[in-house]
Amino acid sequence: MAAARRPFRLAHISDLHIGPLPPVTPRDLLSKRLLGYLSWRSRKQRIHRIEVLAALERDLRASAPDHVVITGDLVNLGLPAEFVQAGAWLRDLGTPAWISVVPGNHDAYVRIGRNRSLGHWADYMTSDEAPPPGSAAAGGFPYLRRRGPLAIIGLSTAIATPPGFATGRLGEGQLEALDRLLAELAGEDCCRVLLLHHPPVAGACTWRKRLIDAPAFRRIVACRGADLILHGHEHAPVNGMIEGRESRIPVLGVSSTSSLDARPERRARYQIYGIERTTSGWAASGEARGYDRGSASFVPLPAASRTSSSEYARPC
Repeated sequence: MAAARRPFRLAHISDLHIGPLPPVTPRDLLSKRLLGYLSWRSRKQRIHRIEVLAALERDLRASAPDHVVITGDLVNLGLPAEFVQAGAWLRDLGTPAWISVVPGNHDAYVRIGRNRSLGHWADYMTSDEAPPPGSAAAGGFPYLRRRGPLAIIGLSTAIATPPGFATGRLGEGQLEALDRLLAELAGEDCCRVLLLHHPPVAGACTWRKRLIDAPAFRRIVACRGADLILHGHEHAPVNGMIEGRESRIPVLGVSSTSSLDARPERRARYQIYGIERTTSGWAASGEARGYDRGSASFVPLPAASRTSSSEYARPC
């Protein structure tokens, strides 16, 4: 008798806000960065800690998931040196074959050329083979990666915004490319996992932090089908659903994975999902791991969640 296939283990981390900040000049702060810099110096540098990220690296290597996804906000102020620093952190953690990344709003904090910013992580945000039609016109998103039974689709909601705003947008080109891609995948026996930074469910965050074109995204996903949607942005666990034509699609957010926030629900944690095929679709059992200050390590958290999506939605 053939051995039973084990679940594919997918780790989800987000909102790393890697520090410390590199040297900042007065010229650097002639923009939205000034408010972000003041916030970092007064509060956030005590919350987002590099020692927590060091413990995360150790724990990921020990738990050895099959793949790791990062849903944005690797940097803080969008300084060119921050992107270099985050790129070095990614390469130390693992190879692009093991890690998939999508950018967040802090990764587009101000307008800056790609070669000085996201270009430093390009290998972690590219398709395995030919990119999906239309993605080049949308800045290389969505991308498609095949890992085990998973079809991982990376989307970018990262846009530069005015001071006081942290909104995101996919844009018409990216939405059209996503629609075509999901239509092509609908006939395959694969688990379609979508990655984006901003939560796409209604009411998940405030108006000034929302995903502007979330309704259009939800319509596409409800029509074409998906099996799991992962996001960050809120620095807290967020569980939601999108009602598909024949299934409810889980939408799951995770806390900042570097945070030492005093509020328990906002402390550093990450999720490992065990994804497997069932008779009715795909199921994902979740194991939460959180940072423990006493041992300076990540440990299992109680009340692991379980969620599933039943059937692929039929093409419209």
